[in-house]
Amino acid sequence: MTELEKMKAGMLYDYSDPEVFAAHVRAVELCDEYNETGRRETERRTRILRELFGSLGKNPVVEKNVRIDYGFNMHAGDNFFANYDCVFLDCAPITFGDNVFIAPQCGFYSVNHPLDAKLRAAGVEVGRPITVGSEVWFGGGVKVMPGVTIGSNVVIGGGSVVVHDIPSDSVAVGNPARVVKKLDPIG
Repeated sequence: MTELEKMKAGMLYDYSDPEVFAAHVRAVELCDEYNETGRRETERRTRILRELFGSLGKNPVVEKNVRIDYGFNMHAGDNFFANYDCVFLDCAPITFGDNVFIAPQCGFYSVNHPLDAKLRAAGVEVGRPITVGSEVWFGGGVKVMPGVTIGSNVVIGGGSVVVHDIPSDSVAVGNPARVVKKLDPIG
């Protein structure tokens, strides 16, 4: 099994492996190309996003300065909006439902490093998926950690650090983020 196959299977993998590194470079170069586009270059911007993301719904808007590690693990539904300076470390799948709004300077980090210092120094890591439902709003500066699932109809308050699952129909804030209010279900 190659290191890239290990990464995609959710196993420990060597991130310095040439095939893994080439996949990373591809995504970084696509991000660079995207970040250099003009705001009115709608067709070009959409083409780059569709080449970068594993899957992407209708009407995506991603503002500059987006950073994505691999791209093929990025999945977003319809009406996905990511504001300025967002980071997506997608060694494991990062999946968003429909109508997700992400404020500036948010980070979604599916990468996880071993706790064992010797193993960590050996240059291995593992990904844990991040899953986000539909109708979700992330306030500015939110950070979402590996392995987190966030339900639908959720608001994550600005500056929050999400380290645990957040249920649907709720508002969560803080570090670590905790549910502070229940919302009426949609529909």
